[in-house]
Amino acid sequence: ACPHTIERYDYKFQILDLFCQHTALNLKVIVSKVHHKMGVTKQTITPGDGVTFPKSGDNLTMHYHGTLASNGNKFDASRDRGRPFKFKIGVGQVIRGWDEGVMQMSLGEKAMLSITSDYGYGARGAGGVIPPNADLNFEVELLKIN
Repeated sequence: ACPHTIERYDYKFQILDLFCQHTALNLKVIVSKVHHKMGVTKQTITPGDGVTFPKSGDNLTMHYHGTLASNGNKFDASRDRGRPFKFKIGVGQVIRGWDEGVMQMSLGEKAMLSITSDYGYGARGAGGVIPPNADLNFEVELLKIN
């Protein structure tokens, strides 16, 4: 290791530039992905009742439409199967972005969840339709809290 290394990160090109003054060695390392904001954000499309919110362990019934943030390609939608999706919230049955984002919704609300890959499927991707490190958008509607 060079004691005189200068590090410069170029966010535009996602390159870490390491320059060792002692040996005049210049190395460029391409960084796989940088998230300026990680997690999930919710944008309300249609407000819900504003008072009835899911709690961890509740059984929920929802409709959703999932797309890749990079190009808008749909990878899944509950309405395509003709029935809503049922699951238990807050216990890891769904991706972290859903566990955290849906808990912010009230009964009857329709919202857009924008989920960074670390709150989605991460480096593994999913089912051959969600590539590794993909950011996702889900239009979701909270139909029932059972």
